[in-house]
Amino acid sequence: MNNKTKLIPLFTFCAWLLTLAGCVKEEALELQKPFTYDEQYYENLRAYKRSDHTVCFGWYAAYAPIAGSTGYKDPASWGERIIGLPDSMDIISLWMGIPSNDSTSKSYAPVAYADWKYVREKKGTRFVAPTITRFNTKITLKDGTVFDLTSAANRNDQGIATYGQYLVDQVLDNDLDGLDIDWEPEAGEWLNNPNTNFIKLVQYVGQFFGPKGKYPDKLFIIDFYSVAPPAATGEYANYFIRQAYSQNTGGIQTATNLQNYYNAVQAAVPPGKFIVTENFGDFSENGGTPFTEANGNLNTTDGTRMYSLEGMARWNPTQGKKGGFGAFYFDRDYYSKTGVPYYNVRRCIQIANPAAK
Repeated sequence: MNNKTKLIPLFTFCAWLLTLAGCVKEEALELQKPFTYDEQYYENLRAYKRSDHTVCFGWYAAYAPIAGSTGYKDPASWGERIIGLPDSMDIISLWMGIPSNDSTSKSYAPVAYADWKYVREKKGTRFVAPTITRFNTKITLKDGTVFDLTSAANRNDQGIATYGQYLVDQVLDNDLDGLDIDWEPEAGEWLNNPNTNFIKLVQYVGQFFGPKGKYPDKLFIIDFYSVAPPAATGEYANYFIRQAYSQNTGGIQTATNLQNYYNAVQAAVPPGKFIVTENFGDFSENGGTPFTEANGNLNTTDGTRMYSLEGMARWNPTQGKKGGFGAFYFDRDYYSKTGVPYYNVRRCIQIANPAAK
C-alpha cells in the first residue's frame, strides 16, 4: 500500500470533523415580520373609521427621544414607531410634540414624520396637537413675536384671541387633524377667573375647528380632570375626554365612577361626545386596574379578572352610547406580558366594536 492510499482515510476523517463542527454553528435569528395587506384592507379600515362607532383615543409619546437627549429617535422597535400603532386606533394626540421634516427645526424627526403621514393617509388615523391650556407662560407666534401670557397688558379679550390663533396655527401650519386642549387649571389660573375667559378661548377656536368651525373636518377636543369645562363650551367641541385615572381612585375603577364623571357634564355633553381614559403610565401591565361593572360583575368573558381599559370599553352611561375610550401613554401596552403587541388595546377595540361575523 503506497503513501497516497494511506492519506485518503485521513482526509475523509478531517472532512467528517469539519462537518460536525458546522452542525453546531449559530443560526441567524429570524425576526417576526409585520403583516402585509392589500388595498382593499386599507379601504375597509378607512371606511370603518368614518363610520359611527366607539372611537379609541390615546396620548402617544414613544416616538420622541428620551428627555434630555439630543437628535431624533431612529428606533429599531415598532413599539416606538407611529407605524407600529394598532391599525384600528382612531385618534392619536401627539403628546411629545409635532414631528417635523425640516432638518433645521428643533422638532426634526424624519422617522416619526414619515410614519405619521403614512398612517394618516393609509389607515385613516387622525392626529391632533395637545396643549395644556394656561395663561402662565410666553409663546412665540408664527411671525416670530414673543407674546407674554403672564403680562397684565395681555390678559384681555385680544390676548385670548392671540392665544387662540396661536393654537389654531399649530394645527393648520402642520396639517394636523385637530386640536386637543387639556383643561386642568391651577389655582388662580386667569382663564378660570372667571371661567368665561376659558369659554371665550373655546369660542375663538370653535370658529375654526369642531362642529361650528370653518374647517369642520378638523377635530376640536377638550380633555379634563377634576375641573369640568363650563357648560357653554359643550356646543363647540367634537369630544370631551375625562381623564378617569385610577391612581386617584385607590388603584381600582368602577362603572359607578364613570357614570358620576359623565353626570357632571351631561347637561352640556351628549353621551356620544364623551370619552373616558385610563393612565397606562401607571397601570399598563394588566390593561389598567381591577374594574367592577354596574351589576357587580368583576370578570371578563373567560372568567378572569376584568381591568379598567376593558371596563371602559364595555361601559356606557345610562343616558346612551359613549363616544369612546382610551389611555394616556397607551404605548406601554406594546410590551404586553402576553407577548402580543398592544394586546389590551387591540382586544378592547374589538370589545367596543365587535367585528361582523
